[in-house]
Amino acid sequence: MLAALAAAWSLLAAAFLAALLLLRRGPAPRPGGVGLVISGLFQDLIRYGKTKRGCGQLPGWLRLLQVPKRWFTHFYVVSVLWNGFLLICLFQAEFLGESLPSWIQDMHHALGRDSQSKDMGNEHFSALLVLLLLWLHSCRRLAECLWTSVFSSGVIHIVQYCFGLGYYIAVGSTVLCQVPTNVRNGKKLSVQICWYHIIGVMMYIWASLHQHRCLAILADLRKSRSGKVVSLSHSVPFGDWFESVSCPHYFAELLIYVSMAITLGIHNATWWCVVMYVLFNQALAAVLCHEFYQKNFSSYPKHRKAFIPLV
Repeated sequence: MLAALAAAWSLLAAAFLAALLLLRRGPAPRPGGVGLVISGLFQDLIRYGKTKRGCGQLPGWLRLLQVPKRWFTHFYVVSVLWNGFLLICLFQAEFLGESLPSWIQDMHHALGRDSQSKDMGNEHFSALLVLLLLWLHSCRRLAECLWTSVFSSGVIHIVQYCFGLGYYIAVGSTVLCQVPTNVRNGKKLSVQICWYHIIGVMMYIWASLHQHRCLAILADLRKSRSGKVVSLSHSVPFGDWFESVSCPHYFAELLIYVSMAITLGIHNATWWCVVMYVLFNQALAAVLCHEFYQKNFSSYPKHRKAFIPLV
């Protein structure tokens, strides 16, 4: 059943919500106790990049489990390749009448989508459109990692790295599982375009533009006017959505996934579970970044929120 897939995303969302609550409300561990070791492991797993600073010196064996933050680029390489492949498969099934590969059908059965279930109107086209948006998002983020962002010497935990690689495989597969595997819609493309497709795509473009602007602002903090990298230090960003929140690129990421939920027809419960995961995942990262700015910059704007404007 698709409920199993939704439950898996809900569990991930709950895990990040629990981590966020522990971060905000957890008592300080007693020095020298087992709690201190557990707390150190917890902090090491939820933090990355600049937010790892100020958490004390890591034991040698933990430092061996760190990889460069610039390896974020690998996430989008995997996503472009995997989700591009899924997009081609779904396009062929939608417009050329071909069946999806048998191993994808087996994956659908394992994840809970009965291949004989009926197509509910626009499911095929909605999934195709969302998979296209996801692939375009990955292409843009890959391009930004390669040519826009300026990475410092920050690190991420190897567990975070492996999780990120698996995430982009899972999220594309989740989209593909929203349609029956052996059913072809057969309607003309113009008939299949609905109001929620238009609204979803417009919201996606709007959020993507703001995310790119905010990432460019962060990169420009480390560049001269000529575009040459002159510093790897951290500074306070200003402009665009940075005037309201500390991490507008995370907020834009959430809006991008909400736009995909709208494009799927709003009623898709499984994708809303994905949105909930993105909400708590990005909220955790945003709170950590917000705390970093507040601790390291005494003149940091007090009106800025961490993640969502006015919240």
